[in-house]
Amino acid sequence: MLGRAVVAAMLALALVAPVLADPQSPKVDRREHRQKQRIKEGVRSGELTKAEARKLRAEQKEIRAKERAMKSDGVLTKEERKDLHQDLNESSKNIAEEKHDAEKR
Repeated sequence: MLGRAVVAAMLALALVAPVLADPQSPKVDRREHRQKQRIKEGVRSGELTKAEARKLRAEQKEIRAKERAMKSDGVLTKEERKDLHQDLNESSKNIAEEKHDAEKR
C-alpha cells in the first residue's frame, strides 16, 4: 500500500513539475526587445550600415531560435537562462561595437 502511495506521489510530482518550472523568461525577453530597438535606432541614426544591421538581426534571430528550442520541453532551466544571457551579453557588445565603429551609412 505504501508503495502505491509513493508511486502516486512521484507521478503527481512529475506532472506538476513542468508547471512549477517557469518556462517564461521576462528578463531575457526584455533584453531581446531592447537590443532590437538599439539596432533599429542605429539604422535610423546612420550609426549602422545595412550590412551591419542585417548581421546583428541574424544574431538576434539565432538567439530567439535557441530560446525556443530550450523552451520546447516546457522548462527553461537556470543553466539555460544563464546561457541565453551570455549570448545576449555577446550580442549587446557586438551592437555597441558596430554602432561606434568608423562605418556610417
